[in-house]
Amino acid sequence: MSQYVAAIDQGTTSTRCMIFDHAGRVVSADQREHRQHFPAAGWVEHDPLEIWANTRKVTAGALARAGLAASDIAAVGITNQRETAVVWDRRSGEPVYNAIVWQDTRTGRLCAELGGSTGVGRYRARTGLPLSTYFAGPKIRWILDHVDGARQRARDGELCFGTIDTWLLWNMTGGLHLTDVTNASRTLLMDLQTLRWDSEIADEMGIPMSMLAPIRSSSQVYGKIREPAVLAGVPIAGVLGDQQAATFGQACLSAGEAKNTYGTGNFMLLNTGTQPVPSRHGLLTTVCYQLGSHDAVYALEGSIAVTGALVQWLRDNLGMISSAAEIEQLAGTVDDNGGAYFVPAFSGLFAPHWRSDARGAIVGLTRYVNRGHLARAVLEATAFQTREVVDAMNADSGTDLTVLKVDGGMVRNELLMQFQADVLGVPVIRPVVSETTALGAAYAAGLAVGLWSGEAEIRHHWAADRRWDPEMDSQRREQLYAQWRKAVIRTLDWVDD
Repeated sequence: MSQYVAAIDQGTTSTRCMIFDHAGRVVSADQREHRQHFPAAGWVEHDPLEIWANTRKVTAGALARAGLAASDIAAVGITNQRETAVVWDRRSGEPVYNAIVWQDTRTGRLCAELGGSTGVGRYRARTGLPLSTYFAGPKIRWILDHVDGARQRARDGELCFGTIDTWLLWNMTGGLHLTDVTNASRTLLMDLQTLRWDSEIADEMGIPMSMLAPIRSSSQVYGKIREPAVLAGVPIAGVLGDQQAATFGQACLSAGEAKNTYGTGNFMLLNTGTQPVPSRHGLLTTVCYQLGSHDAVYALEGSIAVTGALVQWLRDNLGMISSAAEIEQLAGTVDDNGGAYFVPAFSGLFAPHWRSDARGAIVGLTRYVNRGHLARAVLEATAFQTREVVDAMNADSGTDLTVLKVDGGMVRNELLMQFQADVLGVPVIRPVVSETTALGAAYAAGLAVGLWSGEAEIRHHWAADRRWDPEMDSQRREQLYAQWRKAVIRTLDWVDD
């Protein structure tokens, strides 16, 4: 009997395949970065064909490292960067344009036009989302408006749209055009109550319904793999957007449980149960997951655009460090930020502000500030932005967070995790398997084929690795946070058009 599950984790900066055993432990992994394209200010693109090529390579690599074959794999799960949009030809499978990434801001004017006199909240009651450049729907419209012949081809039924999960499913199964509820809920095109595409919104955005993939649950058999050949015949049985997958992998399976993922951006999700909870404080209402025919589970989400990407920027654009891991050592050369605050509004500000007119700023500079202070300010920016989201989440839910489960690449940075506990005033807990995004997709796939019996077994597998308790006194905590909020104000109203 096959006792392993493979998860394809297609993220903003890389594609990874991880193989897990029945206990939820990592057996092997392989990973490849893909190129980031910045054709204009505020534009961010990926090559969908490069992502697909990397997916084939890392899948073969993970199997080879573990010495496993397709017959050893019970199922495959897919998790992905969510709002990134791909449009391709239904017959040839060729993309008509690069994938427009979730960080891209080119649709700002379009979002303002769509909002009209109602503003950013025009579709919030139905979709749980503000009108923002973040989401996939306006990106589709941009492609149809700017790629020669694309709109007519779409009207003729020749083009498909998909977030990255759909793009991979299409290629892996030889043409199945499907998506899951978590990814569909990030397009501004799905009704949260019915879990179906909203034809009225699609029409108002100028998007033909024929482009949209049928919506499925997060845990069911979608179809069998044809490519890559090393996994031929294995069922794809789980699909979750990356942050929902991390929530599932963290075993946040009851209302009131929350996790925060520290990756390219930060994403905090609070499980709110089987009823969507409208936000009054700048959060998103989204689908958390749906298992087969069971009721969908919803979440409140705080999305932060730039956290780990700021460390990458410090490395690649400024050359202050040669690897991301070096930032902790550099930040550790000083005791505090020296009065400097870094607000990384590179793509505007996401939750809880939703200000596309904001741009990044470093404030509080004096001759005293050195490289170590700037490195520390970079790390602290992640913790302060998370504090903003936690405050909004506490206000929306009516219950204060008492502990924060964390995951993602940045949680290996112990200086950051201690400061996060300090600025929140609650314990921060890292699990044994910190890369829970892939684990969540594996769990969803394994549940669909009976490898795991249910949610109780998933809870049983979760284990804590490290806990950080707050050490900062409350007066100092609130003083630093007040300075951060002043810094945020300095970034607003920078972009006039």
